[in-house]
Amino acid sequence: MRAPDLLAFAVGAARGNRVRTALSMLAMAIGVAAVVTLTALGDGARRYVMREFSAIGSNLVIVLPGRTETGGINPGSFGGVTPRDLTIDDARAVLRAPAVRRVAPLTVGTSELSASGRLRESMVVGSTAEFLQVRRFKMGQGQFLPDEDWGRGSPVMVVGAKLRADLFGNASALGQFVRVGDRRFRVIGVLAATGSGLGMNTDEIAVVPVSIALAMFNTNTLFRILVEARSRDAIDAAKQQAAAILQARHEGEKDVTVITQDALLATFDRLIGTLTLAVAGIAAISLSVAGILVMNVMLVSVAQRRSEIGLLKALGASGATIRRAFLVEAALLSGLGALVGYALGLAGAAVIRGLYPVFPAYPPDWAVLAGLGTAMLTGLVFGVLPARRAAQLDPVTALARR
Repeated sequence: MRAPDLLAFAVGAARGNRVRTALSMLAMAIGVAAVVTLTALGDGARRYVMREFSAIGSNLVIVLPGRTETGGINPGSFGGVTPRDLTIDDARAVLRAPAVRRVAPLTVGTSELSASGRLRESMVVGSTAEFLQVRRFKMGQGQFLPDEDWGRGSPVMVVGAKLRADLFGNASALGQFVRVGDRRFRVIGVLAATGSGLGMNTDEIAVVPVSIALAMFNTNTLFRILVEARSRDAIDAAKQQAAAILQARHEGEKDVTVITQDALLATFDRLIGTLTLAVAGIAAISLSVAGILVMNVMLVSVAQRRSEIGLLKALGASGATIRRAFLVEAALLSGLGALVGYALGLAGAAVIRGLYPVFPAYPPDWAVLAGLGTAMLTGLVFGVLPARRAAQLDPVTALARR
């Protein structure tokens, strides 16, 4: 029997029992759709995290107060208890490292802001003029903090785009005054709208000189020190030099944690990549279930078509031909079901992107190929037993039961 004849035989058998065919294809489609959609979700999470970390700046080294004893990097590195102090003098010292281009000391607090009769609680960030370049922010209006002595700053403020709208409406914010507690700041700039990232919505922050922020929050401890290396190749050198400088300043104690942007990206990439593989594995289990259903359907098909199989063998069809015919039928059901599942998976990923536009939920190529390949392989593997049973039928016995 030629290949076109085998395909025609399989198509005819599929059309002969449409309900059975539809159920087999549906089972396989659900499995493939689950793999495609869930891997799109996992890979979308990975891309989102990578993009967010890339947005915080390039060649970035972050100095955190306290020592991470295990040397590991985890999401908890961004928060928690502050066991040691980082000061403005520490930040100045790090700036002297040969591999360091810029340093932005950072302190963060929450306070009530009032302007034009409006009151708004917002995050207040204390930093310096270098914060704009280190974080790669862009100005929408006006200018950023002036380049002045870190120890004393002017009472000026830069606000995020949404905070500007909340406090001043459609009026211009430049030159207006904002009161924070018992202090009054003049607005000199508005940040361009960028949205939220890594837990901080930059459209809703107010940036003031770091010395004033420390006095306002009644502390001398920095939240972080953001360090920009001179180049990508200088990141490791900047990390080592910053750690050595701070160790020397802190009486030889390793009481700070210095992490790099690349280390954070690699850690999150491994974490989310592992989760994506785990989710894909769980979804692939449904393909095994679909393969078992295909086998059951094919076994029923063999039982119902004994006379047809007997007639084929009586006309000279060999056992190998019968096996190939049933394997082609199993491959046809699995292939069509996989293609339908692929389309459903793409639709599911599109729905996720529609609901969450910032989330790049696109299925990775490896997941698509793995899903389609596993579906075909499963269909063929579970089609072997029915095909062998059909090939072993005695033609006389099969025709006698007609």
